[in-house]
Amino acid sequence: MRIIGVDPGVAITGYAVIDEHGSDYICAASGCIRTDKDLPSALRLQAIHDQVFELVSLYSPETLAVEKIFFSKNVRTAFQVGEARGVIILVAARCGLDLFEYTPLQVKQAVAGYGRAEKAQVQKMVQMLLKLPRQPAVDDEADAMAVALCHLQNRRWQDAIKGGRP
Repeated sequence: MRIIGVDPGVAITGYAVIDEHGSDYICAASGCIRTDKDLPSALRLQAIHDQVFELVSLYSPETLAVEKIFFSKNVRTAFQVGEARGVIILVAARCGLDLFEYTPLQVKQAVAGYGRAEKAQVQKMVQMLLKLPRQPAVDDEADAMAVALCHLQNRRWQDAIKGGRP
């Protein structure tokens, strides 16, 4: 299975393309989409849409997992992240991808085993699970990897539950 995980943001959107081979996870690609703060909001959102669409076209994932907005102290930031999520969700719909959304609490629980884990703990677990030589340099990229891993862990759990039914 191949999944693209996305950590949405207007300034920086993290992404990670993760392959699942048996019990191993392999990062096929990861990085950040950055937009110029001097551009109008609509053009920044278009750039995010177009670049996520390009990634989906290039890597052909089966699934897109995106982080949900769980809580934000700054209403303006929450709206901006919501707009970025919207264009990412639009890409999933346009490309016919299965879409899954996870809260930061769910991501931390799945990856680090504790929903209130510190960012450093999550990043260390991402590094270990993906067998990376070092932790990703940018938080948004690491968060996108964690979102993808969250879905893969959640899917395994759901499959196990389904397998236990007669």
